[in-house]
Amino acid sequence: MRVALFVACFDDAVFPATGKAVTALLERLGHEVRYPPGQTCCGQVHWTTGYHREAADLARGFTAAFEGHEVVVTPSASCAAAVRDAYPRIARAARDPGLARAAEGVAVYELTEFLVDVLGVVDVGAYFPHRVTYHPTCQSARTLGVADRPLRLLRAVKGLELAELPAAEECCGFGGAFAMKNADVSVAMVADKVRHVRETGADVVCAVDNSCLAHIGGALSRLRGGVRAMHLAEILAGTEER
Repeated sequence: MRVALFVACFDDAVFPATGKAVTALLERLGHEVRYPPGQTCCGQVHWTTGYHREAADLARGFTAAFEGHEVVVTPSASCAAAVRDAYPRIARAARDPGLARAAEGVAVYELTEFLVDVLGVVDVGAYFPHRVTYHPTCQSARTLGVADRPLRLLRAVKGLELAELPAAEECCGFGGAFAMKNADVSVAMVADKVRHVRETGADVVCAVDNSCLAHIGGALSRLRGGVRAMHLAEILAGTEER
């Protein structure tokens, strides 16, 4: 299968290893990965902070960049949620039926959805000999409803010991602009999240959104507790040969 990769601007700028991991994983599973060079930001932050005209412009750019691609895969659950959930509202707000039609024509999947639901794969041949806990990000759980797909993939990783995260459903406090506009509340929320992560005794905390992992990982690094934050894709890309 030919797959178009949407890396997401945050990952592209700050966490390039994630996009490389998705590519390595999908190619290992026998698929051709293409990276449309016209992709930029999906417009999620602009939409949620009230810059609706700018969000519509970015949505038009996104749909143009991925036009003609049967399947689009992204390691960013929040960006997948923006395209699937917010684009219809962006199009209505912009009174742009053409954008609405273009958005309907783009099939965007978060990585774990694509692996489990489209490819029907749970064991991707990964090897990761570490104790890992999983944080379900708000957009992945509440908007996309990825449910236990990431956990099913993690349980199939050779050498991995999965530790249940207490109060897993609680937000880490990032929330995009929320962390900047409500810094005190955000810090209190991530302090709770980090406490729960450390309670698991995990070496690694993973998720399907690097934005949340940056928030959690930053708090963990300041505690110097030895727990790494890592995108799920990087775990699934691991093999015994690495």
